Amino acid sequence: MSALTVSAEDEKKLKGQGFLNNKGTDNFSARVITINGKVTAEQMRHVAEAAEKFGNGIVTFTTRLTMEVQGIPYENIEDFKAFLAEKGMTTGGTGKKVRPVVSCKGTTCHFGLIDTFDLSEEIHHRFYEGYRSVVLPHKFKIAVGGCPNNCVKPSLNDFGIYGQRVPQPNTDLCKGCKKCQIEAACPISLPKVVDGKVFIDPDKCNRCGRCLHKCPFHVNEDYIAGYSIVIGGRWGKKVAMGQRIPKIFTTEEEVLATLEKTILFFAEQGQKGERLSDTIHRIGFEKVTKELLSDDILSRKDAIVGDALK
Repeated sequence: MSALTVSAEDEKKLKGQGFLNNKGTDNFSARVITINGKVTAEQMRHVAEAAEKFGNGIVTFTTRLTMEVQGIPYENIEDFKAFLAEKGMTTGGTGKKVRPVVSCKGTTCHFGLIDTFDLSEEIHHRFYEGYRSVVLPHKFKIAVGGCPNNCVKPSLNDFGIYGQRVPQPNTDLCKGCKKCQIEAACPISLPKVVDGKVFIDPDKCNRCGRCLHKCPFHVNEDYIAGYSIVIGGRWGKKVAMGQRIPKIFTTEEEVLATLEKTILFFAEQGQKGERLSDTIHRIGFEKVTKELLSDDILSRKDAIVGDALK
């Protein structure tokens, strides 16, 4: 086909369902939703079969860890959707909504400090699926990173999560060794022996936990396990680094509650067409953080969601 003959109204409707037009044709690429990039072997085979039956046999992957089946003729779309549904799979991931959640492999990675698969799957069900009908001022992206290595770039998402371990050194046990094993273990060379005692600057520590259990005198055995949250990141034509909420969150439920409050805040306070980073810049990071660390917005949840459904 040499040109798009599908109506603009139908094209817009299909885009909302996760079907993006292949330029200059009546063919579409279907974004097949995964849960944080995980698919079973059976689902993989099913998508491959769908690509051969209904598309051009090509499957690509997006930056949000969805699969994209290319070259599906307009007239094959409904059959494609029905075929996917046989294995419980759907299309989507577009529009001014919560986008598919991404996570690193922190669950299996040696450096992972949290179960990223478990947390991101819970986020997928609660907020990608649970808020699927909620229209926001703009797209809203979420990333879960297992540690500060930043592999999945949480700081470039609207809401980013990092696994953390905050060292709690017992300096009473420190011998002031000439070659400090805590300092040697730190990837950013932060710990220093000062006046005969090891010192880890809490404002500069990235809380990766690599220095823990390295001291032969057991100085650095204790730590606080938790999560850091950054808000307002984005990439693209405009780039903004997410800003860290100044708190270590110690439970998964705290993180999930803060995520929900952030989505509600964006729905209520964001202006049409602006990303969360723009909203934060306009209102002020301190004011936004104060709102997210209180529960006031939850009392307005029904009204906010109701307005966003209109």
